[in-house]
Amino acid sequence: MSKYDVVLIGASAGGLTVLEYILGNLSPEISTPIIIVQHLSPDSGSSITELLRKFSVIQLTEPIDKESILNNHVYIAPADYHILIEKDRSFALNQGPKENYCRPAIDILFETAAEVFFEKTIGVILTGANKDGTRGCVAVKKFSGLVVVQDPKEALIPVMPSAVIDAGCADYVLSAKEIVQLLNKVLKE
Repeated sequence: MSKYDVVLIGASAGGLTVLEYILGNLSPEISTPIIIVQHLSPDSGSSITELLRKFSVIQLTEPIDKESILNNHVYIAPADYHILIEKDRSFALNQGPKENYCRPAIDILFETAAEVFFEKTIGVILTGANKDGTRGCVAVKKFSGLVVVQDPKEALIPVMPSAVIDAGCADYVLSAKEIVQLLNKVLKE
């Protein structure tokens, strides 16, 4: 049984390739739910979900409003919706104002999840061109969760992981391969 109750992953430009790798190399024995925000254009529909579903060794869907978070499941935020976590560990979706020029925004997911899962939260920030995710990682650290960032030297666009490192809240700076190894280790402990 893992000491973590949720994994949050935020990605932007260049993130799909890294997400394909991570989802395709996770252990299928992991039961901890994984919730992903990949910055999307509003008109991308469910094409990203369909693409990532082909790589994921764990069932992957877009959540619906008020759906309970299930173990052994990967969720990806739908295009043009912020994804929030409610106190009862269910999803809330809304089309509130964009944050960091994005909807869905990584910060919103990370902040609301950290307030529900506390120290049992892992936040992962991958490649991206803005600072979305930094405020969310600060929230994860505030509640003693674990923060992992993709090594900026490996990231296609290093701005997002670099911003989290600069904010002083990255516990690990790892390659995509090392991120998978860490998740497989800590989520099976």
